[in-house]
Amino acid sequence: MSGKRKSPDGNSSGSEEFTVEKILDKRMKNGRAEYYLKWKGSPDSENTWEPVSTLDCPELIQEFEDQRKKKEDKRRAAGAKANGAAEEPKKKKAKASNEDDVQPRGFDRGLEPERIIGATDSSGELMFLIKWKNSDEADLVPSRLANVKCPQVVIQFYEERLTWHTGSTTTTTTTTTATTTARSEEAEEAS
Repeated sequence: MSGKRKSPDGNSSGSEEFTVEKILDKRMKNGRAEYYLKWKGSPDSENTWEPVSTLDCPELIQEFEDQRKKKEDKRRAAGAKANGAAEEPKKKKAKASNEDDVQPRGFDRGLEPERIIGATDSSGELMFLIKWKNSDEADLVPSRLANVKCPQVVIQFYEERLTWHTGSTTTTTTTTTATTTARSEEAEEAS
């Protein structure tokens, strides 16, 4: 596990071989990967960036890349949970194998929906963010499930965001279902 670098005096005609103690970082420079190396027996002040082509330590490179990938996966998972996004499929499979850690979400918790707070289709499917009665939590639930399990809550959500276009004015309703129903009946009578 050694890597080559120019001799410390800067002479580029000959090269000395040094032993890599540890890979500390990675960067891309001019489209090529370089690693920041700690050299065995040298102080931190002599750490250097070296291109992959000059290194002969595939085990250390592989170990560094594996650790870097694990850190990136953890960071992505934490970001996904913070954003309320669905976890990656392979992580779902890992969690499914350990059912003790899996907590039910959505309608599986047996809670009654209070209201729909918002909606998103960022995952390619329309999802409702549902606030549950007697709970401070909310879950993303596929709209196809909400349409069947709590149609009145879905209708209320849409009615709250309904915009009426009459003549030259536009009004947004923030009324209850009864008022909206009354307006619908008046419109039918006028026709």
